[in-house]
Amino acid sequence: QVQLVESGGGLVQPGGSLRLSCAVSRRISSIGAMGWYRQAPGKQRELVAAITSGGNTNYADSVKGRFTISRDNAKNTVYLQMNSLQPEDTAVYYCNAGFLGHIYWGQGTQVTVSS
Repeated sequence: QVQLVESGGGLVQPGGSLRLSCAVSRRISSIGAMGWYRQAPGKQRELVAAITSGGNTNYADSVKGRFTISRDNAKNTVYLQMNSLQPEDTAVYYCNAGFLGHIYWGQGTQVTVSS
C-alpha cells in the first residue's frame, strides 16, 4: 500500500508562486510514474503533470512553461513548482501514484489564486 500526503497549498495572488509537496510512505524509487492532478469546482479531475521513474515528464498544455514536476528519491517526495499562477489554476491538487496495479491518491491540497 502507498500513502500520499500533499502539502503546500494556499492562497496566492495572480502571478505568484507555490510549491506543492507530496510525501510518499514508501521508497518512490520502487514506484513508477507519479503525477499531480487537479479538480476545480464543477469540473472533472484533470492531469496537470506526470513524471516517470526515469525522470521523463509531461504537462497539460495549460501549465506548460509555468509548472515543473520533480521527484526527490532520497526524500521520497514529489514536488510541483507552480509559477505565474492564474485564477484558472484554482483547484484542489491531488498527488497520484501507481503501484503493483493499484492507483493511490492523496487527500488533496487547496490552491486558490485570487487578488
